[in-house]
Amino acid sequence: MTPSYHLKLAHLYAAQMNVYGDRGNVIALRQRCHWRGIDLSVIPIEPGDQPDWASFDLAFFGGGQDSGQALIAHDLLERQGPGLRAALEDGLVLLAICGGYQLLGHYFLTHTGERLPGLGVLDVHTVGGNQRLIGNIVVEADLPTVGPVRLVGFENHSGRTYHGPGVQSMGRVLAGHGDNGEDGRGGAIYRNTFGCYLHGSLLPKNPQLTDHLIGLALYRRYGPTAHLAPLDAALEHHAQQTMIHRLVS
Repeated sequence: MTPSYHLKLAHLYAAQMNVYGDRGNVIALRQRCHWRGIDLSVIPIEPGDQPDWASFDLAFFGGGQDSGQALIAHDLLERQGPGLRAALEDGLVLLAICGGYQLLGHYFLTHTGERLPGLGVLDVHTVGGNQRLIGNIVVEADLPTVGPVRLVGFENHSGRTYHGPGVQSMGRVLAGHGDNGEDGRGGAIYRNTFGCYLHGSLLPKNPQLTDHLIGLALYRRYGPTAHLAPLDAALEHHAQQTMIHRLVS
């Protein structure tokens, strides 16, 4: 008999932080849970909310324009900050894309000179540039439950994110610009927090990462006996490999 699992996902600032199809990442998590009989509740977190962060298993924080980030930065830092930081330190599984990624760092210095403080969960900082880094991207990552995998996505950002010693790189950029267009780093990982610039949407294009995040959440909630049933992802893998073949010689 298949075990009955229930997971709870927090979708941070969906109205303000949702560009380039980022909402598709939540859809992918929900669908791949559904196919396995896992009940995934999705709870929107809006400015002014006071959620119990200890009750969540997964979280998603999408990208947004600088103006969108400015609208929610204070709420994130002052209202959500203490509970969210504690949950992330305790292993809450979070995926953050672009603007969400930037606000998990120490600060984001916009191209106009405005300094937006971040949560400081990730040892990174971001500096806005005058030239946008745009295009398809391939990042070679090594996911513990999967092994080496090439992730595909689409990036469009003017911010340059630089890593400190307190994070590990999510992967090596094989095609595209990556976090800053200089050092070949594509994304950052700290505990179960993953941040990167891969829009597109990232998770529908990369079922290996989707399942890795679900697996981490199951392990944290139910322990090592939790079983993530395999799924047929032949079509997703074919689409992924087609894009990799186009971009990486």
